[in-house]
Amino acid sequence: MIVAPVSADDDVLRVEHIAKSFGPVTALRDVSLHLKKGEVLGLLGDNGAGKSTLIKTICGFQKQDSGQMWLKGQPYEPKSVEQARTLGVDVVYQDLALIDELSVYQNMFLCREERRSRLPFLDRRRMKREARAALNEIGIHLPRLDVPVARLSGGQRQSIAVARGVYSEADILLLDEPLAAMGAKEGAMILELIARLKAEGELSMIMILHNYVHVLESCDRVNMIVDGVIALDKPTAETSLEELTEIVVDEYRRARLAAQAQEAADAAAEASAPAAE
Repeated sequence: MIVAPVSADDDVLRVEHIAKSFGPVTALRDVSLHLKKGEVLGLLGDNGAGKSTLIKTICGFQKQDSGQMWLKGQPYEPKSVEQARTLGVDVVYQDLALIDELSVYQNMFLCREERRSRLPFLDRRRMKREARAALNEIGIHLPRLDVPVARLSGGQRQSIAVARGVYSEADILLLDEPLAAMGAKEGAMILELIARLKAEGELSMIMILHNYVHVLESCDRVNMIVDGVIALDKPTAETSLEELTEIVVDEYRRARLAAQAQEAADAAAEASAPAAE
């Protein structure tokens, strides 16, 4: 089943018939989705389903082979991540995109450094103050903001990446596994932040998550990518842990049967080879 393109009057993002291949490997075949203002959309799928490829396409990191996108009703063709940011689309990558040698506040303002009036000098005091406020908003309390992020835990690093995305004042925030490398306490803080942002209704989010419980608790709607297409599009209130799990189990069954059929065909071809000679 392939979910057909759908649109709503309050959509801030529409993606239609996106396809992307890397050499002989097809990551996305025909993906269509839409995102409403203030909505949190959970993006699910098995490893290698194409979730991260779709996020990287939306944020301008890579270009699709075919298909179209619209942002706030206008054609959207970002040439880079920086251009997407200027248009209101920001991203928190799975690998965080932090620079280990730079400090916490320097990473928070990476490529967005604050300057003192028109002088070519960085306003470090202001950046530290605003970075502290942004982290406190999430509930992450770091003793110092001038230490290299390489010295922080995985959860603290993830928190900085999420805080940077929220602080950017984007209209759309793309989160690729925002709870990766986090402990239960740190993860709960991020989920609480997402709930607070959702309640405010201004920021639209697409989140890649593997924990279906988190999806059902945090997201308004869920899309699942299977074999390079959106195979499920439902409000979370209309689906369940059992349905989401069954879709994945069915995909494993199909993959296993296909592999068995291929093995049988290869064995038959090998067995018939001597007779053909």
